[in-house]
Amino acid sequence: MTVALRLFLPESWTSDRGRLKRAGVPAEHQAARTKPEIALAEIDRMIAAGVRFGCVLADAGYGLSAPLRQGLTARGLAWAVGIPRHLKVYPVGVQLIWPIAKRGRPRQCSIPDILSIPVEDMLADAKWQSITWRTTTKGKLKARFAAVRVRTADGPPQRIRDKGQQHLPGDKAWLIGEHRASGEKKYYLANLPAETNLRSLAAIIKARWICEQAHQQMKEELGLDHFEGRSWQGLHRHALMTMIAYAFLQHRRLTQARRGKKKRCSVSSA
Repeated sequence: MTVALRLFLPESWTSDRGRLKRAGVPAEHQAARTKPEIALAEIDRMIAAGVRFGCVLADAGYGLSAPLRQGLTARGLAWAVGIPRHLKVYPVGVQLIWPIAKRGRPRQCSIPDILSIPVEDMLADAKWQSITWRTTTKGKLKARFAAVRVRTADGPPQRIRDKGQQHLPGDKAWLIGEHRASGEKKYYLANLPAETNLRSLAAIIKARWICEQAHQQMKEELGLDHFEGRSWQGLHRHALMTMIAYAFLQHRRLTQARRGKKKRCSVSSA
């Protein structure tokens, strides 16, 4: 079920006051905001409206943002997000040590005893398992997965020896890798409990397919991306009507599915 949609305005819009005025953009939305900032604001709006969250899922465009991940954690939300392969993490056992200065004044800040490395390197020696997360009419959906506990490299920046500025270790998280049959490789971070098994991690990550399918159906079947107006209010009204239509169709689909399930149960019991 789609419950919120908010337009992202690039700097070329937010820096043009005349353009904003002609489009009727409300004053509270005229300041430049990143997509992760908009996402957190929408999540806060949903929480205030009483919406309950299971696990927040996002692609790498959002998962790359440390402020987004930290913001979700600060709100007490579970999350599992895509990340690019070059994002750096620390081994879960990393320790902060006090470096010994060879000359000059004693060092004032502790540093990690090992440097952070890209996530693809962290999983290079991991144990991979073939996991099926869903069965469809076309067959089983499966891929190879691996997961290790890490510390995110999104703490405060600190100069480390001759390596320049490095981000210090942050919170513990799951680093998950996915190798698809096509050869494509994907990586994810999740703040789920340490006892979560690999099959559950894979199923949670792949649940984002439902969101992608919803957006695709709203665009292709209900015309979400067919709006050709030039006003803020017009676009959001169009989006709202699209989401209402989608909610109605989902209700009809689920009702039909329940009826079919009851009919099959009645036949089998007879």
